Amino acid sequence: MTTPDSARPAGAWRLHPDRALPAEPGTREIARVIYGATRDLPVVSMHGHVDAAVLAADEPFPDPAQLFVVPDHYLVRMLVSQGVPHRDLGVGRDGAAVEADPRAIWRTFCAHWHLFRGTPTRYWTEHVLVEELGVSAPPSAQTADLLFDEISERLATPEFRPLALVERFRLEILATTDPATATLADHTALAGRGWGGRIIPTFRPDALLHLHRPGWADDVGLLAERADVATDSYDGYLEALRSRRRAFVAAGARASDHGHLRADTTPLDDTDARRIYDDARRGATSPAAADAFSAHMLFEMARMSTEDGLTLQLHPGVLRDHSARAAARTGHDIGYDIPVATEFTRALRPVLEAFGDHPGFRLVVFTVDETAYSRELAPLAGVYPALRLGAPWWFLDSPDGMRRFREAVTETAGFFNTSGFVDDTRGFFSIPARHDLARRVDAGFLARLVAEHRLELDEALTTAVDLAYELPKAAYPPVR
Repeated sequence: MTTPDSARPAGAWRLHPDRALPAEPGTREIARVIYGATRDLPVVSMHGHVDAAVLAADEPFPDPAQLFVVPDHYLVRMLVSQGVPHRDLGVGRDGAAVEADPRAIWRTFCAHWHLFRGTPTRYWTEHVLVEELGVSAPPSAQTADLLFDEISERLATPEFRPLALVERFRLEILATTDPATATLADHTALAGRGWGGRIIPTFRPDALLHLHRPGWADDVGLLAERADVATDSYDGYLEALRSRRRAFVAAGARASDHGHLRADTTPLDDTDARRIYDDARRGATSPAAADAFSAHMLFEMARMSTEDGLTLQLHPGVLRDHSARAAARTGHDIGYDIPVATEFTRALRPVLEAFGDHPGFRLVVFTVDETAYSRELAPLAGVYPALRLGAPWWFLDSPDGMRRFREAVTETAGFFNTSGFVDDTRGFFSIPARHDLARRVDAGFLARLVAEHRLELDEALTTAVDLAYELPKAAYPPVR
């Protein structure tokens, strides 16, 4: 807990060292010891969305508004929910009339700082502002200009350029997420400067697997160009995808990444798959056929993973652009993506029956439907060798959400059928904050087991290190 603004002397903003640790004194004392074993470990960030071009350019970050506010849909959605228009936050489609003055955007954010009380956004932002940027006071209407100037001054220094921050944040591995049609030129440039194997791409083929997505035909045409394989047939389409996967593997990729509304992995007969693909190329596919093809292609992506070794990440269950009107007016990724109930037991059965014990296959499943953790996902991960439970994701990567995750899955799946913590963030500066929070929450959970004499302290210490560091590397092994 931080000191109230009125009682804090200038230049003395500090965060409590026991934040997010258990409140009970005895358990907290144990948690401090466990957290101490993981606090300074390197960060393995295997599920992120930092733009590889930003890393390759290695230019100073822009102003505080563009760094913290405009791209952060967690932050934006909270302000919008309280009546702040997207335009006042600099969010809108190209050419839209939006606020262009970064200082004005920052002032709007700071004036509404109280809205984030009790949210993970506040935790992450406080961590970044205090631990990484060393600003002198919390955000408020009164401190907005002071903080803008302090942050801008730091961002202008060489120590805060992107690649310097990779070192500062102790990022041992940083995975970006890249379209299947990406040239990977930025990763090639980074590898040429010695960052290969440390900053790596992730294969994201969603635009090619969902036939109903706008621009699908154009994306398949680009796939053909990038793979140098004709995609005028279903077989050519599959070969082009394999070719691009090989290019990603050569660039150091360890995973593919898949965002589907449902977790369905039901395969189609090849004849049906060819027919639906041909219909799609003519623009004559029904919604039901498109959904069936997406499920089939998820099965095919799993099959390809058994061939090339890429870990398959699946995160279904989010209805994108819940407000079509807002998407049309303002664009995508503005906070209107809403979770839906997700079924896994039947949906994953085809792929797990086919590849669930395949030694070359690893499937990491995320969800925003936490009722599925204990009912479906933990029992599935507790028996299929290929399946790992991804860390709490999106709306659940919060202190209480992460604690509930451990409580829901550990008794059935144990610790070692999980992926450890991966952060899934677009906010580069929030990576260390998110990992720090996960390590604190895990320390608290393990401390309770020690206090209840369900674990020895030495077991808790090694398990904490596994969760923070070893398990992410095991879930995403290098492709050989």
